[in-house]
Amino acid sequence: MAVCASFKAFIAVSAVVLLILAIASPSVEAQSSAPAPAPTSDGTSIDQGIAYLLMLVALVLTYLIHPLDASSYTFF
Repeated sequence: MAVCASFKAFIAVSAVVLLILAIASPSVEAQSSAPAPAPTSDGTSIDQGIAYLLMLVALVLTYLIHPLDASSYTFF
């Protein structure tokens, strides 16, 4: 029975050591590799962001102005 308990302890310690090595090994590889090149933008994502912003402004203005047209009050 003493052999069985020591074997279980050995397996537990081995599992913990392997888990630590599995977690630490990607960070060691990442440090040794060359850094990634800087991201470049061709402007399409910026243009798309501006287009979405303008569509949002148009939507908000539409919902703000439409109730004025439908109501009996004359503001303008």
